[in-house]
Amino acid sequence: MWQSSPPGSIYDYIRVASFSIGPDGLIEQWSRRAAGLFGIAADEAVGKDPVEAFMPSELRTDGHRRVGEILDGKEWTGLVPFRMPGDNAVHGLAELYVMPSETGSGERAALCIVVDVRALRRIETDLAASQAIFGQSPFGFVLFGTDFTVVRANQRFATVFGGQADDHRGRTVDDYLARPEAERLTATLKRVLETGDSVTDLQLVGTAPGDEESRHWSMNLYRVHSGAGRPVGVAGLATDVTRRHIAAREAASARRNLALLNEASARIGNSLDLETTARELLDVAVPGFCDLASVDLYQGLLTGDEAPPGRWGSLRQEPVGGSAELRRVGFASAVSDAVPDSTATDGDTDPPALGAVHRYPFNSPCAKALRTGRVKSVPGDDRGLVQSTLAVPMVAHDTVVGLVQFSRTKGSEPFGERDRALATELAARAAVCIDNARLYRREHERALILQRSLLPPGDPEAAGLDIACRYLPGNAATEVGGDWFDVIELPGHRTALVVGDVMGRGLRAAVAMGELRTAVRTLALLDLEPAEVLSALDEVARGLGTPGGSTASDGVGGGAQWPSRASHKSRDADLSEVYLATCVYAVYDSVTRRCTFANAGHLPPVVVEPGEPALLLDVPPGMPLGVGGEPFEEVEVELKEGALLALYTDGLVESRDHPLDEGLQALRNALVEPALPLEDVCDHVLSTLDTRHGEDDIALLMARIQGLPADAVGDWRLPREPRSVGRARELARSQLIAWDLDNLVDTTELLVSELVTNALRYGEGEIRLRLLRDRTLVCEVWDAGLVQPRRRRARDTDEGGRGLQLVGLLSAAWGSRRTPRGKTVWFELPLPDGQPAAERTVEQLLSMF
Repeated sequence: MWQSSPPGSIYDYIRVASFSIGPDGLIEQWSRRAAGLFGIAADEAVGKDPVEAFMPSELRTDGHRRVGEILDGKEWTGLVPFRMPGDNAVHGLAELYVMPSETGSGERAALCIVVDVRALRRIETDLAASQAIFGQSPFGFVLFGTDFTVVRANQRFATVFGGQADDHRGRTVDDYLARPEAERLTATLKRVLETGDSVTDLQLVGTAPGDEESRHWSMNLYRVHSGAGRPVGVAGLATDVTRRHIAAREAASARRNLALLNEASARIGNSLDLETTARELLDVAVPGFCDLASVDLYQGLLTGDEAPPGRWGSLRQEPVGGSAELRRVGFASAVSDAVPDSTATDGDTDPPALGAVHRYPFNSPCAKALRTGRVKSVPGDDRGLVQSTLAVPMVAHDTVVGLVQFSRTKGSEPFGERDRALATELAARAAVCIDNARLYRREHERALILQRSLLPPGDPEAAGLDIACRYLPGNAATEVGGDWFDVIELPGHRTALVVGDVMGRGLRAAVAMGELRTAVRTLALLDLEPAEVLSALDEVARGLGTPGGSTASDGVGGGAQWPSRASHKSRDADLSEVYLATCVYAVYDSVTRRCTFANAGHLPPVVVEPGEPALLLDVPPGMPLGVGGEPFEEVEVELKEGALLALYTDGLVESRDHPLDEGLQALRNALVEPALPLEDVCDHVLSTLDTRHGEDDIALLMARIQGLPADAVGDWRLPREPRSVGRARELARSQLIAWDLDNLVDTTELLVSELVTNALRYGEGEIRLRLLRDRTLVCEVWDAGLVQPRRRRARDTDEGGRGLQLVGLLSAAWGSRRTPRGKTVWFELPLPDGQPAAERTVEQLLSMF
């Protein structure tokens, strides 16, 4: 459509329709816009009475009168309802302007101009709404023309940039923004005007008149069209988002701080080494928080002093003239040309080198931070690289353990209050980890001392056995374990071999191991059978974790009923305190070369006989100690001369890298050369197997069988008759002379006479006398009686009762034990070493009378 009116004409919004009425009152001409307004084509409208065609029936009389008046030459303007043809309902309301006219022959006619009232009302409403939005909007509203000058701006826009709204007409974006931002906004306006694509949240930065601080605006741009659809400009809605930017920046900073703290939680404290923990702190802080950082720890903390390095407000750790001694344990830098000396904290002193022990001057910020436990700011040197430094004490449980310094170089953002809080938090987390490492190290060292003090000192010796042992603790990063082994000499040149493992780690496991080891030694002195020893030991283990539980010295005479009933109730109330342990207890008799085993959930012993492959002994494993309720079984094995016996803990054959079966097979394969010296066999086993995993302690006890030779044993059976006493003396004398032990003949004859006499008087059945010579001389008298001899002090008027006193006085040791068919009473004498025997004291001699 051709149009000469300027863009934005009112006719683009108000579609004016026209038609004419002839002298006969009928429609003579019908415009296209009339056809669009009324929905009737020209061929249908021309020649019809407009009143009859469009007006409702109730208004037609008045309508005919009006048309007559118009044809008489009167003008008329008014609102006229109209309807569509064939529809009696009112369709709309038209504003009609009728002007009289004349035809070429001079007859009266009329020209009618029609506007739809609905369009007028809509325009009126749109204008009112537009004015309200434009004028009352809390956001800056500006309309750019097609030449990108301001056509209109609202008062909010003028409030930001000064003046009244009308003052901004004709201005360009260069009047509001610096050149880079103005060019970016102009390019965006051109793109919106050309493409019609809206732009949302265009971020602009500038300054308002009279304001030096930068402001941030978010601008939405969209193209504006005329009623005909012709682009007439670009509208912009600007919002001041400066506060949002500040909040977003603070939120981003908070997120970075949280991320840094989260990283600190994950990376600091993974090691129980003090210096490693300090370096982990530096790895987190540089460069995420600062450019340079260093850590100093109290020298006393690193050397293992028990006293805490320092407390808030306390000067007892800081001598006059400076702080206590500290050692620089770590330094980190994100600046390529920085050296450790860049973290100087006092202009009058040179900073310490890495690893150096030093003191801070008394009035220096670092010394004040250590004394007060508060962060101190250290200004940078104008000549140096550092802009500012935070001296942050490392505080754990109200105890200062060291000092960390965070520094930022020139050109970086200076430290703020949030940074101080974050620095304090980072230092505190590292301090807790360092203090925990200190406490762990102390507990670990104590546990190691306790554990090693409970192991047999040196190389154990036993009759008829060549013994070698090894103990390898776990690596320094793990806690001590509860592994133990022991070699216990028993009467009759017998030996108890013990290997055990308390489940769990740490000081508590080491203490439990010590109690169980003591209990085993106590039970071994009672000369109980291996199964009885484990049963009693099981009761001890069940009472360890209870407040009223037994110790190794409780109820020794009571056999297996050691713990009190209260301990069982307490155990039921707190199962987490129950101690479980595995143990193998073996008793070897050097005379018979027979070994009796009992097992409490432990790995099976390994036996290697000459010329044979290594075998795992089929010893019923039983339940671990501390479980209770199940009896233990015994297995007796006769071992050949030169056979090798190996007892061990699971650390030797088990690790996370291979299953247990492979470890056991590897142990058997490593024992293929048992003829080597026993110490070499131990070293070969440890070097062959995977013993460097450090996951668990390793205990290895190896024994080579060397039974007593037949000529070192004298064994006789005596009838139950009085003359057997004299016969026993004769047999003992003859055997000692044959052994070249003449110096022991008199003492042995006297003591043998006393024991055989007691067997005749108080015992039962046949009497057996046995003499054993090894590192000592042992005499044993056997009978079938079950009553154990008891030493007592005889009264002055008693004629007897001094036999056992005599035995105890003249022998190195004596005792009795139960046997499957009675009891055995024994005494032991040291072999002569060429030195004269010690004289008895008067008290010793009088004690017999």
